[in-house]
Amino acid sequence: MDYLANHIEALVFCSPKPITEDEIQSCLKEMFEADVPMEDISGGIAKLSEKYEDEQFSFGLVQSGGGYQFLTKPAYQASISILLKQQSKRRLSNSAMETLAIIAYKQPVTKTEIEQIRGVNCDYAVNKLLEKELIEIKGKAETIGRPMLYGTNNKFMDYFGINSLRDLPTPKDFVQEENTIGKEEEA
Repeated sequence: MDYLANHIEALVFCSPKPITEDEIQSCLKEMFEADVPMEDISGGIAKLSEKYEDEQFSFGLVQSGGGYQFLTKPAYQASISILLKQQSKRRLSNSAMETLAIIAYKQPVTKTEIEQIRGVNCDYAVNKLLEKELIEIKGKAETIGRPMLYGTNNKFMDYFGINSLRDLPTPKDFVQEENTIGKEEEA
């Protein structure tokens, strides 16, 4: 594999959509500060196509959408379907997200406090969040009945790509404008 083909491979790999030969040429021109002939680019693409035809690779270089991209080979469709199905199960429902947001901002918080904020029963959402290990029991409140206190954990941080609770967006203060009907304008 030659130097130019390696650069083309990197460009195709990193492009979020099919990359055209013109886009490849433009990137390489800027990279090398010299014109790269289109036939050299086509030759590099041909080398990559041949390389990825080998059975040892689960993906190949495919021309589609007016450009080139790496796509998984059809033989691996079942594996990918399973992964996508499992990942979709990991998504949180709106009620779970609302519950999680309350816990993240108000922690440690009891289930009763969550329900007072949401206005609905949150048993199912809290259980799902515990099951997904996004929250954990932080202890018991010092109030009557000693209800459990819930809070977030490191898996929560990882799930949302943050390093600490300080990285959470600050909730916007909602200021309700006073009703001005019937008020006289000052002159």
